[in-house]
Amino acid sequence: MKQQDYKEMTIIPDLKLNIKKIKEISGGSSDVLINEFVTGNIKCALLCCEGMLSTSTITELVLEPITNIDTKKDSHELFHYIQNYLLLSVDRPEATNYDSLFRLINSGFAVLIADGINKALAFGVQGYAVRSISEPSGEGNIMGSHEGFVETVRTNMSLIRRRIKSPELVLELFVKGEKSKTDLCLCYMKDRVPSELLKRIHKSLDNIQLETILTTGYIKPFVESDNFELFSSTGTTERPDVLCSKLIEGRVALLIDGVPFSIVIPKLFCESFQTLDDYSFQPYYSTFIRWIKYAAFLIAVLLPAVYAAIVIYHPELLNSTLLMLLVEAEQKAPLSIVTESLFVLLMYEIIREAGIRLPKPVGGAVSIVSGLIIGDSAVDSGLISTPLLTMSALAVISGFVVPELNDTITILRLSFLIAGGIFGLFGISILACAVLVNICSTEDYGFPYTAPLSPFRSAGMDDTAVRASFPKMQSRNFTVEEYHE
Repeated sequence: MKQQDYKEMTIIPDLKLNIKKIKEISGGSSDVLINEFVTGNIKCALLCCEGMLSTSTITELVLEPITNIDTKKDSHELFHYIQNYLLLSVDRPEATNYDSLFRLINSGFAVLIADGINKALAFGVQGYAVRSISEPSGEGNIMGSHEGFVETVRTNMSLIRRRIKSPELVLELFVKGEKSKTDLCLCYMKDRVPSELLKRIHKSLDNIQLETILTTGYIKPFVESDNFELFSSTGTTERPDVLCSKLIEGRVALLIDGVPFSIVIPKLFCESFQTLDDYSFQPYYSTFIRWIKYAAFLIAVLLPAVYAAIVIYHPELLNSTLLMLLVEAEQKAPLSIVTESLFVLLMYEIIREAGIRLPKPVGGAVSIVSGLIIGDSAVDSGLISTPLLTMSALAVISGFVVPELNDTITILRLSFLIAGGIFGLFGISILACAVLVNICSTEDYGFPYTAPLSPFRSAGMDDTAVRASFPKMQSRNFTVEEYHE
């Protein structure tokens, strides 16, 4: 039976046939528990999913009050009494078809069905195991909060609500995924978000017809432009405080149940170089650190390519002492500079991937093997020159400064290296122009990715080129609507 049939099939009023149908739909799954009992001389059954609810909660708040109900005339009167005179749980939805009934059961609700009525009552008694709130692993900070999102969407909603207690904050909960029935939550400030942006995001989400949603990568293509983009026009964060700052600016966020990250729409390029600590330090120091990040991004992308281009095609740009040192070092290497650079960079990507995917105890051994054995032996044997290895290592380390752009930096670094090795600085310049054109043309729902640089907004420079003081920024009431084209 297809799932569409479940949506159209209302709950059978006969209890025995109803239980038979539930067993048939579930395929006799062992974790679907059906507990039959009699209360008020009416035959009932309590349905739940093993491991998804709290045993103590369901016993104290649901089972004892229901089983102690006095005699009632029929099931309709019983359900009316429970709904109007018993507060068994705060969250009490109803199910009228088998699709919604199973979604509630599999979400940790206890569902009550009775003989003679074609609907079910659900009680929120969730108690499944969840990861506790801990420090984000990828967005560390010194002076800010150390709380990060977890896999439970309702916990993440509470982390946002704790920081923004205004009634203007709206948290829209809905379900996507034909098979997974994943809870998604759309977050926005209704007095800040542009109405057109919200309307278009709702339209994009309506187009999602996926069977399952397991990570942010399932959703992001639906809320991004169809054009080829080197940089993603939507951002992700695992920090509630960072997300709240985006909501205040008029952005829209999307939480996904089972994923400790949120999607932020739209994203600006300059935000990849901003951290929460920037707003904890003195403005002059934050400005200095921010410019360090800009420089690190350029070094991470261009340094291996510029080195190869200068050594091969433009040695006149080097002074005589440095040139002789590089010539002496490269004479011993059997491979060309471009080949050496590609080998080193690809080897780093292999080692990095191995360190991420392997178990943590083995990951340390990978670092030792790669650093002491592969790197040191390659230089001592003359397979790789010391200056080239230094340049490649400096470029890789610089990429760590902007971790959010690491995937794009990796591809651009290799592309610029090939262009510089073939055409020299001219090839690097041509590719740089192409990259700039692509970045400047990137937008999401009409919001330019490169704002406030392109199109230029002088007011936006207070938190882009520099980091202005809060007394200066508090009077702005900035929202992304200012950047809308």
